[in-house]
Amino acid sequence: MDMTRRLALAVGSIGLGALLAIPTPALGQSEGDGFLFHRPTGDFTLRMGVARPNAAGDPFSFFSNELTLSRSSYVGFDVAGDVAFTVAPRLDVVFEAGWAGSQSPSEERKWTDQDNQPIRQTTTFQRVPLTVSLKYYLRSPGRSVGRFAWVPSSGLAPYVGGGAGMMYSRIHQWGNFVDLRDTTIFNDNYASESWTGTVHAFAGVDVPLGPRFVMSAEARYAYAKTALGPDFSGFGNMDLSGFSVTVGIGVRLAP
Repeated sequence: MDMTRRLALAVGSIGLGALLAIPTPALGQSEGDGFLFHRPTGDFTLRMGVARPNAAGDPFSFFSNELTLSRSSYVGFDVAGDVAFTVAPRLDVVFEAGWAGSQSPSEERKWTDQDNQPIRQTTTFQRVPLTVSLKYYLRSPGRSVGRFAWVPSSGLAPYVGGGAGMMYSRIHQWGNFVDLRDTTIFNDNYASESWTGTVHAFAGVDVPLGPRFVMSAEARYAYAKTALGPDFSGFGNMDLSGFSVTVGIGVRLAP
């Protein structure tokens, strides 16, 4: 397992452990036998899953032609955390931060060195979205009973939503390369990073784990493009769009 994926796994594991270790203050005052004494004001969720960028167009096409990279090379871990605030019985406003990244070794497709050995390099690709979304439940996640109790739904609570925000991205490539002008081999390091706008849409489902906790599964598509830095001059905008699928554990926030 490469360093990027180890880091993602560690971050997700630490985050999930931290969530499960969160104490529930005054639990006897906020939680009953299968219900809460107050309607939740929202929830906090930690997610972990897989991100698959489109990896189409510049500079990915060039990498695929010259190096042993393909679209699947950029598939990587996705970790995210979000805080949702309920603004209507089935509508939440969600603030989210995430990280998705991959690290892929490669070789020159058409060339070897003077000893007939592969010419190797490494490419990392990272995206960090900071977004705000509206999340609408197609089925209510729970109901109020009288004035002093809120009972979570006993079944699945599907939802859809969308939003926008900013996305940080970084592509970094280092190792040995072939100069196509004279076929010499050289060692170099290329990197480009930037911030750009992003929009997204998602659909998912919440599965209740009692009155306070919930498991969530979600599929999301994000759209973004960004200009590349001087290390990649001559290329067009880099496509940052792609799909992700995550599973998370959330805790309902009571007033």
